[in-house]
Amino acid sequence: MAPDLPASMQAQFLESYKTPYKLRTVPLPVPTTPHDVLIKVDAASYCHTDFVLAEGQMPGLPKSFPHIGCHEFAGTVISHSESPSEKANKLKVGQRVGVPGRAFHACETCFECKNNRPKDPVAEDDEGYSVHCVDAENNGLSRDGGFAEYAIVDARQVAPIPDSLTAVETAPLMCAGVTIYAALKRCGLQPGGRVGILGAGGGLGHLGLQYGVHMGYKVLGIEAADVPLTLAKDVAQRLDPQPRVVDARAEQASAIVQELGTQDGKTHVGEMGLDAVVVLPESQAAFDYGMKLLKTHGTCVVVSFPEKGFQISARDVVFRDIKILGSLVGSNKTLREMLDFSAQHKIYAIAKCYPLAGLNDLVEEYHKGGGGKLVVDMSLK
Repeated sequence: MAPDLPASMQAQFLESYKTPYKLRTVPLPVPTTPHDVLIKVDAASYCHTDFVLAEGQMPGLPKSFPHIGCHEFAGTVISHSESPSEKANKLKVGQRVGVPGRAFHACETCFECKNNRPKDPVAEDDEGYSVHCVDAENNGLSRDGGFAEYAIVDARQVAPIPDSLTAVETAPLMCAGVTIYAALKRCGLQPGGRVGILGAGGGLGHLGLQYGVHMGYKVLGIEAADVPLTLAKDVAQRLDPQPRVVDARAEQASAIVQELGTQDGKTHVGEMGLDAVVVLPESQAAFDYGMKLLKTHGTCVVVSFPEKGFQISARDVVFRDIKILGSLVGSNKTLREMLDFSAQHKIYAIAKCYPLAGLNDLVEEYHKGGGGKLVVDMSLK
């Protein structure tokens, strides 16, 4: 360990389910295996999954208490283990990196790491590492994450931060950004294709509006709450071409389908509507609304995972040939691609920042449902 490092750090801990975080001083973690890298955390973003975890809705996670959450953060490389791997050695002290939750200590030998599965460019990584490794751990979920001044990360899971992005801009992209970016790519659309984003004013959704437009898609944002609706419209107004954002409470899906059909010069209902939708909310009503917007042979990409799941119409799947796909995150390749794409097109999350000591205030703000992202900025005191 470098001699100028402190012996201890502050971190926010969950000590049990459904309780506030507690700020504690603990010893600094130490890199112990070849892929381990110690980083100084510069920014840590709050995700809906952090709430789900804290509520005890992810069986078996965290593995033990007390637990440091956050699986989307950014920081600066501080030190390596005594015998660093080749990948770790490439990360120089002082280099800025973004850190997703997946996949810490991938095993290198399972069918996922060996790529012995159907080819998927969004999920495929270099042989010997996979974000879907069946034996890997996850920062902020199964092991400690980014709500701390320092963290141990796996050199293979991180991505270099482009010079034009700040840590606060990067942190939300490490889960929200790569998740919606990968989900949009899984839609399988060509430029000019129509895609709808359910939950367009949320943390993932308002990023999706930006990615979708810059990917060349015709984007429709759908919301059903006042504050996120306003945020989605604000984001849409600064994009070119400007995506339409609809209030699902005020506009029927059938009317939107007819409108799009008229714009596209279509005369049969099966040809009208969207080529794909991405479902971000956990609401059955949102899922149903999105399915009604789809053309025959359309694709529904599901990102959210409500505790009781979704009810799916067999008629949609059989008679309309609707394909339903799940999308979790993207590979490390996709992560790097997304970061470069974000820097190139100036894509960033609308964020409100808090100091590490104010994490419980951040969580209180989250429950207000204001949309956008909430980020711990370590430079704030």
